[in-house]
Amino acid sequence: MQVYQYPERSAWKALLQRPVMNTTALEDSVKNILQAVKQQGDAAVKQFTLQFDKATIDNLVVTEEEIIRAQESLDSKLKAAILSAKVNIETFHKTQLTPPEVIETMPGVQCWRKSVGIEKVGLYIPGGTAPLFSTILMLGVPAKLAGCKEIILCSPPDANGQLHPAILFAAKAVGITRVFKVGGVQAIGAMAYGTETIPAVSKIFGPGNQYVTCAKQLVQQDGLAIDMPAGPSEVAVYADESANAAFVAADLLSQAEHGSDSQVVLVSCSQAVVNSIELEINKQVDVLPRKDIAVKALANSKLILVNNEAEAIDLLNAYAPEHLIISCNNPMPMAEQVINAGSVFLGHYSPESVGDYASGTNHTLPTNGYAKAYSGVSVDSFVKKITFQQLTREGLQNISKTVIAMAEAEGLQAHANAVKVRL
Repeated sequence: MQVYQYPERSAWKALLQRPVMNTTALEDSVKNILQAVKQQGDAAVKQFTLQFDKATIDNLVVTEEEIIRAQESLDSKLKAAILSAKVNIETFHKTQLTPPEVIETMPGVQCWRKSVGIEKVGLYIPGGTAPLFSTILMLGVPAKLAGCKEIILCSPPDANGQLHPAILFAAKAVGITRVFKVGGVQAIGAMAYGTETIPAVSKIFGPGNQYVTCAKQLVQQDGLAIDMPAGPSEVAVYADESANAAFVAADLLSQAEHGSDSQVVLVSCSQAVVNSIELEINKQVDVLPRKDIAVKALANSKLILVNNEAEAIDLLNAYAPEHLIISCNNPMPMAEQVINAGSVFLGHYSPESVGDYASGTNHTLPTNGYAKAYSGVSVDSFVKKITFQQLTREGLQNISKTVIAMAEAEGLQAHANAVKVRL
């Protein structure tokens, strides 16, 4: 990891940049795949699945028999863990459901807002080196609570043309029955444009590699909604003298093992703390099964020494991390000052991994600094909020002078007449 001691504020912008990738060639490749799926449908999807996933798929649909086999083959402890996490995620997200509240803005004028589930949504669940079945809970639970009528799920098959049993079990647990064995750019294209087998949706959710992320951004240009701009996973940790070096090192490595393009950042006011955590990182990384991936991510990562806590929180807000851990005995005063972060973990016993899996909060979060303007996924992500108003005759009379004066001042006489004719 790169170590920076007391950087000047003028250097923060360059210091806090994420790893940059040249996307020009990538975008051209992704565009070609999307265009082929749009024009050729299932045939293109199957061709790209063979090309990229090395799997020959005759039927893109996961059958009920495959789901039953997955349930039977999965370890009982893992099944219990998935169901336990689902309960916590449901408990937290249910509180986001609020009934419409009718507001009378003046006598006879009533206004309210109603949440309506997006009818058709698509969930993309990565497979590859780490099948993210936990993301099914994070997306499927709020989608169900929001009342989405049609939820489809796409995930890349293995070389035998199968999905990981945990993915199928988690999908069944949250009530998703339309599951397709397709991944990568071709899955995004299929959900965006529709094929003979896979229906088009109105909004696509879920993480993915640089190709999937690029595909989501390109179909958004065609008018399809996506959950948020997403990039490689990241965590920032603030640690003071009370922090346990082993805890913090484990937290940093938990994100570094996501992918070689992930980034982790440690901020502290103590050189001794930085030194002890760096030693722990070097010790722990050696025994990780995904050591090679973590080591590459650590090359993009930074240990930053600052002058004081106030400077630390300013730097962290400037970074706007996906995950922020405040590792100190009394984290609340600092937490109150956080204005840019996807999800925040407070104290010595709140590892980021609990949020990834089971505390109840959502792990689909803004990366790459987008936490300055975006929230993580919630029930709100799966609904449209429609406003209503109803006026009585008295209400229209009460508001008429205001509307007529404003409409005529803007030169929109028909707007004014729509009120006058009723009077």
